[in-house]
Amino acid sequence: MKTETGVAAKIIYLKDYQAPHYTLEHTELHFELLGDYTEVSAELRFKRALTAPKEAVLTLLGADLELLSVAWSGQLLSANDWQWQDEKWQFAGAGEGGVLSTKVRIYPDQNLALEGLYRSHGLYCTQCEAEGFRKITLYPDRPDVLSTFRTTIVADKASCPVLLSNGNCVATGDSENGRHWATWEDPHPKPSYLFALVAGDLAVLRDSFTTVSGREVALEIYTAEVDQDKCDHAMRSLQAAMRWDEERYGCEYDLDRYMIVAVSHFNMGAMENKGLNVFNTSCVLAHPATTTDAGFQRVEAVVAHEYFHNWSGNRVTCRDWFQLCLKEGFTVFRDQQFSADQLSAVVQRLEDVAFLQTHQFAEDAGPLAHAVRPESFVEINNFYTLTIYEKGAEIARMLHTFLGADGFRRGSDHYFKTYDGQAAIVEDFLNSMAVANGLDAGAFVSQWLRWYRQPGTPVVSVNSVWQKDIQRLTLTLTQTQSSKSSSTPESLPIPVRLGFIGKEGELSTSLNGVTANEHLLVLEQAEQSWQFDDVSQVPVLSLFRDFSAPVRVKAEFGDADLAQLIRLDSNSFNRWSASYALATREILALAEQYRSGDLRAHQPQESALAAAIAEVWSELAASDPALAAKMLQLPSLAYLSDQVACYDPEALQRARESVLLQVIAPLQSALGTVLAKQEMLKPYVYSAQAIAARSVEAVALDGLARLQSGAAAAIAQHWLKEAPHMSAEQAALTTLVHHQLPGADDALQAFYARWKHEPLVLDQWFATQASAPQAETRERVEALLAHSDFDATVPNRVRAVIGQFANNNPVAFHDAEGRGYGLIAKQLLAIDARNPQLASRLAGAFGIWQKLDESRQAHILRELDGLLSGDLSSDTRETLSRIRG
Repeated sequence: MKTETGVAAKIIYLKDYQAPHYTLEHTELHFELLGDYTEVSAELRFKRALTAPKEAVLTLLGADLELLSVAWSGQLLSANDWQWQDEKWQFAGAGEGGVLSTKVRIYPDQNLALEGLYRSHGLYCTQCEAEGFRKITLYPDRPDVLSTFRTTIVADKASCPVLLSNGNCVATGDSENGRHWATWEDPHPKPSYLFALVAGDLAVLRDSFTTVSGREVALEIYTAEVDQDKCDHAMRSLQAAMRWDEERYGCEYDLDRYMIVAVSHFNMGAMENKGLNVFNTSCVLAHPATTTDAGFQRVEAVVAHEYFHNWSGNRVTCRDWFQLCLKEGFTVFRDQQFSADQLSAVVQRLEDVAFLQTHQFAEDAGPLAHAVRPESFVEINNFYTLTIYEKGAEIARMLHTFLGADGFRRGSDHYFKTYDGQAAIVEDFLNSMAVANGLDAGAFVSQWLRWYRQPGTPVVSVNSVWQKDIQRLTLTLTQTQSSKSSSTPESLPIPVRLGFIGKEGELSTSLNGVTANEHLLVLEQAEQSWQFDDVSQVPVLSLFRDFSAPVRVKAEFGDADLAQLIRLDSNSFNRWSASYALATREILALAEQYRSGDLRAHQPQESALAAAIAEVWSELAASDPALAAKMLQLPSLAYLSDQVACYDPEALQRARESVLLQVIAPLQSALGTVLAKQEMLKPYVYSAQAIAARSVEAVALDGLARLQSGAAAAIAQHWLKEAPHMSAEQAALTTLVHHQLPGADDALQAFYARWKHEPLVLDQWFATQASAPQAETRERVEALLAHSDFDATVPNRVRAVIGQFANNNPVAFHDAEGRGYGLIAKQLLAIDARNPQLASRLAGAFGIWQKLDESRQAHILRELDGLLSGDLSSDTRETLSRIRG
């Protein structure tokens, strides 16, 4: 796990890929779960690949294993018969093939990294993606080696009455000394990263689903007994996802049963292991009393995401880990489509885009930037990034926009049919899209592959000229690549959905003889121009509607232009986007005045944003409350930090609060009207309409807290007293704590007393305090770390405190004296010793250092140098080294 200080880590390159010399026809596993340790016996049937040389060497991988015995085709081998260096085990006597039999001993109780097979709170569980299976047994642990599996688990019947693995259960029975066994068979060849095993004392919720061809599939969700009443939403979400995938993509489930297990100690959100998904409890448990609207939506999305992987990831998997975006980006796009169909398409899109622009754009612009398909890596665990997932999803979305819904479906059908049971690469996916739509595959793949190969966020500059006399508008778009791009970037295909907004609303215009309210352009060259006719008045351009491409846009929009879009654009996403852009402009201007000591910062200033929102908000709150709520959620400091050359958290926070106050002040009466409806206190219903009503009330309460703190405190206390669900409770508690309203401390104590036995709710209690935007929160976080309910071995609890403080509380984290940085550095060192994956992800919070002032930079560099001078895992060392530069 650890690396010696100063030793250079090995870099793995895509260009060095070599196909395995041996294929694996079948895997037979036998697990003896024996309390203090586990013994794993494996029989692996190999065959030399047709392309392999005669002198081929059989190479397996193993880590943290006690090797008890090895045999080849029935003959025991000695240590002289193989070589084992680091994680690589090699055997030169495999010839044309045979059966390798091994027996190893591992120690799940000591596995605090939660990778491979581990046991937590009496529950055995696996996490094998990306390279965890090598910690279970010797194996060709790479995604392009696919095998059928037969797995037998033997354990104590009293402590482990439930024994689960991939596929279908084909036999069970009792054995000696109170033990029992179960054998599972997965007929679909899969790579080792999709293997799963769970054993323990679990309750189960059962249901079923009838597929489009008439097969009945048993559905099972396993949890602790106390959590069984929180599984109904996940089950409904699973059934909806199965039906949606059949209807939208033609993908039918292929096993007799589909199982989900909820695990409290889990590094990821969830894992798509074939037929046996292992989930973090936060992504499967949902109940109105304990879960907010955001929690319900997350469960629905993650359940769908992991199910959709059955085809985009499992039936068609990745040839190597450089192709990770092939399964993750494509599947994120699919789960975003699903979520849009379940609730509000507009809200889903603007939330996805806000997240992308805030976090992935910053990743693209910072020291951790990399291509969607990187050319190299040190630790693959460090490349489960927003670029892989979110930007990868945006590429799939652009293809969907470019080809149209029917064309994209033809391409996905071709992809699934052609590469079923294979390990594919990005080129295979693009080739399917081209071939299925009758396009020149070579040219199409070459052009779209650039999106996967070039890091950084493209910039599109906009210039338009309107000729009044002939009613023609000439639009010129120019694309450039950021400094994070390759040395010789090539032009990308960039879909541009475009509308024209006049003084009364949307204009109909003509392009190449086609008259429409909206046009789809594709910017393919460094610079291109288009001529639009019948443009009766000078318009405001509604660019990149629904964010048709993941680019930054440079356009000469005046305040009045953006206000016009807010008032009149027919595209709801672009109305919100215009408000976001105008808010950003006003906040940044005011922050610069604060930074420079400009006296104008302290004088009343006009706000085009406030005027535009005041004009539309009351009507919007009635007609589209979800959009109305988003209009009042101004850009976060995380987003704003990516828009400036020098990040001053204090100035930006002060400016943001000032602009927000200007926006909500004229809305005081409207906020009161919203709150008077008391939608938040109605019984819980999970629907787009109900969620929208609650979201606009929560935003209204947050706004009122800035205008009338006493009235807001009274409403929040009333919500806490009468709350019929957690959405109301959490909104009230957050308002009290984050605005330091009267009764906040009492509310925290009462909330803790009520929910201390519910781990996920207690995570919210921790997170609410750790994210409170006050300088003194650092001291509160130190107290939370010493709290009896803080458990540093539980990733969810660590993220609720350390993650919230470092990533969602810039005011306290960026303490001018560097104390926030010191707190996080100390915690990283301790976490890394137990759980390198978790530590590496948390370390990313330091990636902002180059944008800070010299004093803060010095504080962070001191912490980075201190960490890097010590003993770290390769995961965390790689992340910190890339950040340090």
